[in-house]
Amino acid sequence: MCRFLVYKGKDEILLSKLILEPQHSILTQSYDSRLRLDSRRPHNGDGFGLGYYTSPSLGPAPCIFTSTIPAWNCINLLRLSSKTASNLIFAHVRATTEGSLSDSNCHPFHRNSLMFMHNGNIGGWKHVKRSLAIGLQDRWFSNVGGNTDSEWAFALFLDVLDRMGYDPDSTALNNSGFGHAVLRKAILVTIKSINALIAKIPDRKRKEREEGLDCRSLLNFAITDGHSVVCTRYVSSMTDEAASLYWSSGTSWQEDQSMKGRYRMERRDKGADIVLVASEPLTFERDDWVIVPTNSILTIHKQAVMIHPIMDEYYNPNPSYIRSTGFAVSKGLDATEEGERGE
Repeated sequence: MCRFLVYKGKDEILLSKLILEPQHSILTQSYDSRLRLDSRRPHNGDGFGLGYYTSPSLGPAPCIFTSTIPAWNCINLLRLSSKTASNLIFAHVRATTEGSLSDSNCHPFHRNSLMFMHNGNIGGWKHVKRSLAIGLQDRWFSNVGGNTDSEWAFALFLDVLDRMGYDPDSTALNNSGFGHAVLRKAILVTIKSINALIAKIPDRKRKEREEGLDCRSLLNFAITDGHSVVCTRYVSSMTDEAASLYWSSGTSWQEDQSMKGRYRMERRDKGADIVLVASEPLTFERDDWVIVPTNSILTIHKQAVMIHPIMDEYYNPNPSYIRSTGFAVSKGLDATEEGERGE
């Protein structure tokens, strides 16, 4: 599984203050992921990617930099991040579950102003891929350049958005933004569509679970149009915990001058000038981070953070129910903080 990071701020921030410098930066997570439990493949070293928005005068599309070199061993990442600033940043370190090691398979993926990342997997993928691809309009089918389930999920999102009446290639929408409500609805329909495709897998194939077929999906998605951000923490199960996802907000992201790499989210008032969303916290200051509930959708709009439950067939209305972490752990991921785990 992978790790991702989202930054949205009122002001630009140097990429190095997120990517390189914090104690548990996403660069560190590429080789020392504290919530990655797969001892067979303990690293997120199958490439990485950055996406960030620049001056509107350069157009609405983000700048994307990807590489198959492990993040900890890429000198260009150090050079770039120490001289580049943005107010909306996506970062991703990859551990392959589907797809080969290539630049075309590195996140984030994008189409015009839209940018997308995924941590997780689509359940029963080998039995779903063909049906998903056949159902896409030609434009979105042709947009896929790699062979990961994640990029096909992005193609499905684009198709859903288009069928909702919001053309991803519209110049006006790419300049003004699609709107947080539209992005949120489209990503929910994307999840619903994936679940519907998996539900069509024949029973005889489902019985192969002992041979490696698992129809449960882990769908931690992040999507942005350069204005709003929508993230999901989701598992297609009523009893399992999803892969970990945290958020933090405050007025400034500052390094403690007494200890190199020790960053804190400062809160001088009730404002949220900075919002971070991450698969793993970038620091070990527990009070700075809040875990996103399983099967929830988080929206960042004008620095306001909204969290809604995803109320589908896998919604559990019992707030005291303790989900099992076994599925996420089997994928090499932790699901919750120590002391919050189910059996």
